[in-house]
Amino acid sequence: MTATPREDLAQRVAGEITLSDDPGATLRKWRTDFDVSQTELAGQLDVSSSVVSDYESGRRESPGIGVVSRIVDALLDIDESRGGGRIRQYARVLSAGFESDIVHDLREYPTSVPMDRLYDAMDATELVEGDNDYVSGHTVINSIQAITRLSSDEFYRLYGQSTNRALVFTGVTRGESPLVAMRVVNPTPNAVVLHGVTEDDLWEHAPALATIDGFSLAVSTRDLDDMLDDLRELP
Repeated sequence: MTATPREDLAQRVAGEITLSDDPGATLRKWRTDFDVSQTELAGQLDVSSSVVSDYESGRRESPGIGVVSRIVDALLDIDESRGGGRIRQYARVLSAGFESDIVHDLREYPTSVPMDRLYDAMDATELVEGDNDYVSGHTVINSIQAITRLSSDEFYRLYGQSTNRALVFTGVTRGESPLVAMRVVNPTPNAVVLHGVTEDDLWEHAPALATIDGFSLAVSTRDLDDMLDDLRELP
């Protein structure tokens, strides 16, 4: 019998937490990705908030597979009670696959990474501060190939397992096309990085559009291969 999207996602999340070198941090990453507070998760599990906090901080012994399964089920139950938006989002990308000329790299991090650490790895300059200070993954995209060949629905597949990530557009000359593309993709990522363009050459309306949509906007001119090597070392 074919697994449902919920079952597929539950296996992925539980496996990542269980196999992580830092299960608490990975648990925290998934909880925040699902936009669930410690208090809400604790209520669903019928435990105190301090129990969830202790697991995430490492003060309590790493949870076994049974506890992890309960936590994952609680996150998914909360999502379903809200309409199942996160499960549907993940279902769209479980089988995502792209040609190498469109996507240079697509990665999920075992723990959330501060935005400034991501930008340090890219030697990027942030021009607009977004609503979120962390990312849980990145997708590095050939901007021309992606914008000319992907439909708006296919853009969702670029998010990998979460929109809590950075979309990095390479081959940029002004940044107009990526920023316009972001206007028709909802929800937007936490960060957009334009690679190959300087602040002086950037399309003058780009910062305003980033501000409207609430994502961090940065530029980088670092060598692409070197940048990819350092990104793959995150977190």
